Amino acid sequence: MSRSDFIRGRKKALDKRYKELVEQAYNLRQTDFALSDFSEYKALEVLDEINRLNYLSRDIAPSS
Repeated sequence: MSRSDFIRGRKKALDKRYKELVEQAYNLRQTDFALSDFSEYKALEVLDEINRLNYLSRDIAPSS
């Protein structure tokens, strides 16, 4: 597995996890504020990792 394939796969998994956490935070907003805030915090951590991978992948993007 090449580096670009690894980064692409990891980004895809993190995108899915981010969307799940944001949806969970939204759904919990009306019933459990603390758990909603925790889910939102975890989503921000995942988003930070996605942004780091985006930074790394800019160097290995195929040139046209």
